Amino acid sequence: MGYVFDFHDAVAYEQWFQKPHNRFISDLETRLMIDMLDPAPGDSIIDIGCGTGASLLPFIEKGLRVTGLDPSPYMLDIAAKNLGNRAELHRGLAEDLPFDDNSFNYACLATTLEFVEDPRKAIEEVCRVTKDRIFLGVLNRYAIKGVERRIKGIFIKSIYNRATFFSIWELKQIVRDVLGDVPISWRTVSHFPLIFGNISCRIERSSLIQRCPFGAFTGMVVTPVPRFRARPLPISLRAKRSIVVE
Repeated sequence: MGYVFDFHDAVAYEQWFQKPHNRFISDLETRLMIDMLDPAPGDSIIDIGCGTGASLLPFIEKGLRVTGLDPSPYMLDIAAKNLGNRAELHRGLAEDLPFDDNSFNYACLATTLEFVEDPRKAIEEVCRVTKDRIFLGVLNRYAIKGVERRIKGIFIKSIYNRATFFSIWELKQIVRDVLGDVPISWRTVSHFPLIFGNISCRIERSSLIQRCPFGAFTGMVVTPVPRFRARPLPISLRAKRSIVVE
């Protein structure tokens, strides 16, 4: 089992989210997720590692049928308080999803792969339950902020001590290993972590800036393509006896 957020982690995250600067960062990541997934109203989506449910709200507002899953009961308690009955919430692990194949149109794992025990298995599972598109959002190993978090974790106890950071190339390789040569697109945000406001938001939403591979948060959309494996079947033929008339 990977790292499961305890009571103190859940409370700390909810307090972190209330700060304007952190909410701005979260809004950038959520907007990127929605823009890249481009979900249709009425379709279904699952957020694996939904935490306190903050990323579920935009999907609810867009008219999707929303399901959230998280291994932490404390995170789910806060999510239930924040969302009421507007989303289905389940407790479970990303590597063992309690859903049938092709249960959802879309899925997202935003800042989830960092804390699971087996990222490859988690990606295999999300591909199993999703029909259309998958969003993978991860902390960028090669971003300045990512390096800063890892160095800071050497000296100060932090949740990031428990996290595994990914580069764009590492994440793409895992997806290719699981699914083969499927369509993949990526973007990054949070290039300017020390400022926020309308000007910064416009810069961050620039397609040119988002193609820079060094933003603190990487968003990747994967389109699963069904693969079929053919195997030869033995064919038995019964020869007809020919009758010779003399």
